[in-house]
Amino acid sequence: MHKALADPLRIRLLEALWETPQSARELADRADLPADRLYYHLGQLERAGLIEIADYRPLARGKVERVYGPAVTEPPGDAASPEEMAEFLGAMLDATRADINSAYRSQQAGARREVDVHRGALRLTDEALAELRAHVARLVDQFGNRDTPGVWTRVVVALVDLQDRSFPDLTAPPERTS
Repeated sequence: MHKALADPLRIRLLEALWETPQSARELADRADLPADRLYYHLGQLERAGLIEIADYRPLARGKVERVYGPAVTEPPGDAASPEEMAEFLGAMLDATRADINSAYRSQQAGARREVDVHRGALRLTDEALAELRAHVARLVDQFGNRDTPGVWTRVVVALVDLQDRSFPDLTAPPERTS
């Protein structure tokens, strides 16, 4: 599953399908790519059990197109190896970078797109980290309803220890290695 999501395009396809089931043609129009380029990626997502065929839609001359929908409603959990998780998170960051670039280009073209990027390092005790995690969880619960009307907005929050928690003196900086 994590390998299937190790591509930013696949993450964006899955997120689009979380919004509403769509055909490869509809997804291609949205991604501004040829539909034949998406079939490989849709196949990877389907083999990983992340999407499924939700419907078949009749087309002209007796043809039928597949309409894909999500088989899961949330990203995968912590069952992956550290390498798979790093690959997955890297793909998420690549997708986020593409979203930020797209929003800035749209702003320059006169569209109304919002972008807020915040980055910082905080010194947190175990209790403060637990409190921050609880706040993030409450925000996700409060604003995470996919059926609520509004503008889809990507939110990425990463809480990453910058030093070993077993380091005896947490006020001293970690030792540097060359």
